[in-house]
Amino acid sequence: MNRYVSAILYNYRFVQTLELKMTPVDNIKEEKRSFYLKLRNTSYQVVQKLIFKQVCNYLEQFLIENKSEGYIGIYWPLQGEIDLRSLANCLKFSLALPVSGLNGGLSYHAWNDSSLGKDVHGIPAPIHCPSLQAEDIKLLLVPALSIDNAGTRLGYGGGYFDRLRSHDSWRSIPALVVLPQVCVSSNPLPRDSWDVPFNGWISEAGFSFCLPNN
Repeated sequence: MNRYVSAILYNYRFVQTLELKMTPVDNIKEEKRSFYLKLRNTSYQVVQKLIFKQVCNYLEQFLIENKSEGYIGIYWPLQGEIDLRSLANCLKFSLALPVSGLNGGLSYHAWNDSSLGKDVHGIPAPIHCPSLQAEDIKLLLVPALSIDNAGTRLGYGGGYFDRLRSHDSWRSIPALVVLPQVCVSSNPLPRDSWDVPFNGWISEAGFSFCLPNN
């Protein structure tokens, strides 16, 4: 078992240690996760380059419309996730990576040339670089197993992004999911009260804007 899959499984075990009560949609979410994880893992290599190009196209326009300085939050890719790390070679904006901490916290840290450490899940992260405030971030690009037209994101179940974006300052930052188009659900995904919808997604088909139900 490679370290990326181990990190995902560690995430599941961490959620269990929080002793959260199961919600009515938990079983449905688990079924969806299993389905979309397999679907994504069989498709992402075929569309990786196409999605990366679409991300670059979106960012070119985004940078024209947002000339102020700031960071773009990306992620260190786990197995099956679209790899955006080479954006560091073609962006004028600085990049930031998320760091998962104890007690389910998530923070973003500037990503520069310094060596990376590992967060609590063993994922490479700039743990020795300063953490950033919400006002430092101009855009969040986040991986997912699936997303629906209302912006409901299906992740691994840790709730990190939902907890972070439950704060108004973080929720005000445009946040897009990056994934293969085949993983976009035409039907509403199961949603809990704490799930925070995303603004849209980028796939090999380009950028799509979400229309939240609430």
